[in-house]
Amino acid sequence: VQLQASGGGLVQAGGSLRLSCAASGRTISYYAMGWFRQTPGKEREFVAAISWNGDGTYYADSVKGRFTISRNGAMNTVYLQMDSLKPEDAAVYYCAAKRRAYNDYGLRLIDEYAYWGQGTEVTVSS
Repeated sequence: VQLQASGGGLVQAGGSLRLSCAASGRTISYYAMGWFRQTPGKEREFVAAISWNGDGTYYADSVKGRFTISRNGAMNTVYLQMDSLKPEDAAVYYCAAKRRAYNDYGLRLIDEYAYWGQGTEVTVSS
C-alpha cells in the first residue's frame, strides 16, 4: 500500500490544519492507521491512531483535546484535524498503516507500522 500525506503548511499559533493521508494500491479499510511526527534531531513520536474498524481513537497526551483522527473508507483516506495549534506542534507529520490487518495491537508503537507516507511539514508561527 502506498500512502500520500498532504495538508501541511504554515499556520499561526491557535490556528487549524487538516492533514490527509490518501492510500493507493490496497484498501486500508481493514488496517489501523496512525499519525506520527518528527522534528530535527528527535525521534519520531506517536501523535494519534485509529482502530481498523474506526471505533477507537488514541492520542498522545500532548495533542489530546486538540487533534482529531478520522477515516473515510470510501475515500481510502485518513485525516488528522489539528486545532489550537501550538509552536511545539511544528514537525513533519507522517501517516502510517499497521503491518497486519484486523489488528489494533500496539497502536502507539512505531514498529507496528509497516507502511509509511512521505511526510508533510507543519510550521506554526508564534
